[in-house]
Amino acid sequence: MARAFRLNSTRALLAGSAVLLGAATAAMAQQAADQQSPPVNSSQSLNLPENPQLFGTTMPSVIKATAIVNGDVITQTDVDQRLQFLSIANGQPIPAEQVEALRQQVLRNLIDETLQIQAAKAEKIEIKKSDIDRTVERVAADSKQTPQQLAAYLDAHGSSISSLRRQIEGEIAWRRLQQAKIEAGVSVGDDEVKAVLDRLNAAKGTEEYRVGEIFLSATPYTEEQTLQNAQKILEQLKNGASFAAYARQYSEASTAAVGGDLGWVRPEQLPTALSAVLKQMGPGTISKPIEVNGGVSIIAVQDTRKVLTPDPRDAILSLKQVSINFPKGTSRQQAEPIVASFAEAAKNIGGCGGAEKIAGEFHGEVVTSDQIKLRDLPATLQQMMLPMQVGQATQPFGSLDEGVRVLVICGRDEAQSNAPTYDDVYSQLNEERVNSRARRYLADLRRDAIIEFR
Repeated sequence: MARAFRLNSTRALLAGSAVLLGAATAAMAQQAADQQSPPVNSSQSLNLPENPQLFGTTMPSVIKATAIVNGDVITQTDVDQRLQFLSIANGQPIPAEQVEALRQQVLRNLIDETLQIQAAKAEKIEIKKSDIDRTVERVAADSKQTPQQLAAYLDAHGSSISSLRRQIEGEIAWRRLQQAKIEAGVSVGDDEVKAVLDRLNAAKGTEEYRVGEIFLSATPYTEEQTLQNAQKILEQLKNGASFAAYARQYSEASTAAVGGDLGWVRPEQLPTALSAVLKQMGPGTISKPIEVNGGVSIIAVQDTRKVLTPDPRDAILSLKQVSINFPKGTSRQQAEPIVASFAEAAKNIGGCGGAEKIAGEFHGEVVTSDQIKLRDLPATLQQMMLPMQVGQATQPFGSLDEGVRVLVICGRDEAQSNAPTYDDVYSQLNEERVNSRARRYLADLRRDAIIEFR
């Protein structure tokens, strides 16, 4: 079940980001602006006194729900149930010392979600029950459950199906609102697309990274607290928490909608602070909190590749898996001679045609799988199979409890160049501009909202 929620945390409602540039356009523009202009105090226009005198009573540092957003109520139960999604996604409880900080972030997210739903209704955008039902069915199917079973599971773990449906409604509303209010007004010129393609061709062979980001905004007054919150999130990630789930719930960047995925980027396409850290990272690593313009970021490197260069790990394989199982209670000493014989037979398997013969000799079974990407296999198997030829079998792998198996390569289609098309680049540039305007639109909704905390 936790695995299903991790999969859905990358946003079942939205397609993944395009295969190039990620959030590069906005980041490069920001970096250039930072290099060309001296730092500006963002509060200068407010003309604030140096030593302000305070009036009235102090607002508590921790605001408890409920909140009333333009008349719509967010209860403590709403916050608690949404917080439980993280426990479900991670397969473990949230540490007690982190619950309060994360609850405040969830409350902020719920306020944004409420504003988005309200704005969609104001534009006469209707989210039908059937639209939400279809997504709930996909979430349930991913966990091999019916919607009714999923509802019971959520209820048993401190959340609810209504909380999930509310989140889905918010996602659909925001996507359709962007389509209605923003996308129609965005344009990308041919010269801009050509410039990106030229830069990519010039960078051919250089390293690029598949990057995820969790961004927490901060002001000079909240920077210390934001760093502490980021450190707590990092601790959870190091303990196995889902990066995509945390990005979706707590990141304040537009990429939160896709689990923080920036897509494929080169270091120089990111702000200097992120670029310097990224160059030191390898696949599967997560950075410490990084102070950036406007807040703090945590980045994760999912994979690496070379620009416009075919990656052998993108080869598409046709495989046969031969597996043998051992009776419960079989000792390692008893199994080792059988595994040794199985390994020797696999060396001389004689191609995929010999898989059934070996399976018969060892009372095993054969499973055929086509269209398997080499990069989707575990890292150890990737390294083993990179130099292998069609007809060869891997060394045996597995365990006595789950069975010992070998993979036989029946077919191999090598990867082609990953050069993006004109349409790929156009779509990415368009998406970046839509995201930028969407951030400004949400900021306007926040500024105009009437929010009461109780």
